[in-house]
Amino acid sequence: MKNRRDFIKISGATALGIMAAPGFAGNAFAGNFSSNRPTLTKRNFVSDAVEAKIKEMKGVMGDKELAWMFENCFPNTLDTTVKFAEKNGRPDTFVITGDIEAMWLRDSTAQVWPYLPLIKEDAKLKKCVAGLINRQTDCVLIDPYANAFNFGPSGSHWESDITDMKPELHERKWEIDSLCYSVRLAYHYWKTTGDASPFDSKWLEAQKAILKTFKEQQRKSDRGPYSFMRNTAIATDTCPGRGWGNPINPVGLICSAFRPSDDATVFLFLVPSNYFAVVSLRQMAEMVKTLKGEKKLAEDCKALANEVEAALEKYAIHDHPKYGKIIAFEVDGFGNRLFMDDSNIPSLLSLPYLGAMDVNDPLYQRTRKFVLSEDNPYFFKGKYAEGVGGPHVGMDYIWPMSITMRCMTSTDKKEIREGLRMLKNTHGGTGFMHEGVHKDDPKNFTRDWFAWANTLFGEMILKVYHEHPELITSKL
Repeated sequence: MKNRRDFIKISGATALGIMAAPGFAGNAFAGNFSSNRPTLTKRNFVSDAVEAKIKEMKGVMGDKELAWMFENCFPNTLDTTVKFAEKNGRPDTFVITGDIEAMWLRDSTAQVWPYLPLIKEDAKLKKCVAGLINRQTDCVLIDPYANAFNFGPSGSHWESDITDMKPELHERKWEIDSLCYSVRLAYHYWKTTGDASPFDSKWLEAQKAILKTFKEQQRKSDRGPYSFMRNTAIATDTCPGRGWGNPINPVGLICSAFRPSDDATVFLFLVPSNYFAVVSLRQMAEMVKTLKGEKKLAEDCKALANEVEAALEKYAIHDHPKYGKIIAFEVDGFGNRLFMDDSNIPSLLSLPYLGAMDVNDPLYQRTRKFVLSEDNPYFFKGKYAEGVGGPHVGMDYIWPMSITMRCMTSTDKKEIREGLRMLKNTHGGTGFMHEGVHKDDPKNFTRDWFAWANTLFGEMILKVYHEHPELITSKL
């Protein structure tokens, strides 16, 4: 069984390109734009609504290469990663991340997220998403501290990790956002469809487990039940402090041993994930009160959201010598802070996308300016693109996901157009998004099958078309 870090594809070929974005080299690819999707009989799941949307967009997109990329990327989750079935009379959907045969709570939610606007017109697709909610409920009840799960109790090559492993778990890295993503999917499915069928007594128990886990990881009275160590040469793959992480001052924030990149945190209060938790707790409160009549549970969720929000105001915002008051990436409650951003979501850049902050908030805009500058140690600028990477893949690798998120959090049409050009110039001739792309060579990339990055790209194209159609209908 493989690990996310095992998938690095490197090529030495860097060619001069065409259609260059201002300040960057152009695209080395000149193809015939034939679909790179599996043939119809080999697709895991087919949605009539998704196919209709692809046809619609191909008819209006002015750039043939960008349209080809959309056709490949937008349905990639359904084409290649979904395992749908009926289980005990209820839909059950398992969604692998792509090139790893395991389901991350985070990735699986993000992979189907762009399809939510289409589920009211496609009963089959609606059932697929409901099945994922059911599967995620089961996963949370197995272990709310786990980030990734097997299809069944098959075990994994991480069984030797020094933590409470179970055969159903692929990996047990505690990340706040894993639980937040399960709430995000359930809440917006409910708001989109009005369907309450996935929200049974098991689902309610899972919400109680989420709240309990968040409270445990405030670590007010003790360190809580979770610790993690791994025998590895990669420092970010294991927790410092003999598995408990570096010390924190319990100020009301929630500890996250790992980031959404699956890299260990430096300071346990991972700020973007705490902002995400505030949003999720308020969504949980609304759902458990409205759907299950759980007034006390709802009040407890809101109280924790308010506590975390107040702690963020007090401990997460710091003076930067160049940008003034901005949001730190990680803090410890003692006054120590880490100024950086990572490409994975939640990130500081993605806070408006997650509903955690208004895009026009001056605090966000100052933070965004820092994130998208070389004062952020993981912002890289090269011949073909500029963007945020992270420790997970290493220096000089830009994550296309960060360029996509930059487009989705921008109100500047020039910035969005340049982001589209950079994505077009860095797919390495594949027509798909990747995990990381070397800033100077689009054929030097990691992970050629990363479904989250693909469907997020499709989501971005649809958002830009809705808000700035001229950027999509014209040629780049």
